Amino acid sequence: MAKKKTLKVTQIGSPIRRPQDQRATLVGLGLNKMHRTRELEDTPAVRGMIHKIRHMVKVEEV
Repeated sequence: MAKKKTLKVTQIGSPIRRPQDQRATLVGLGLNKMHRTRELEDTPAVRGMIHKIRHMVKVEEV
């Protein structure tokens, strides 16, 4: 069985003075505080969310 790809996503930007939809996207990814990191499955939905807030996160492939 193949191992699923994961992405390590770290919040590096503040949601202060950002549109509400970008704040909601951060929360949807499990990020709500600076420098918090989550490992997420690499799916098109997650990639789309990351693309929407790419200026506030750092992404590494695991």
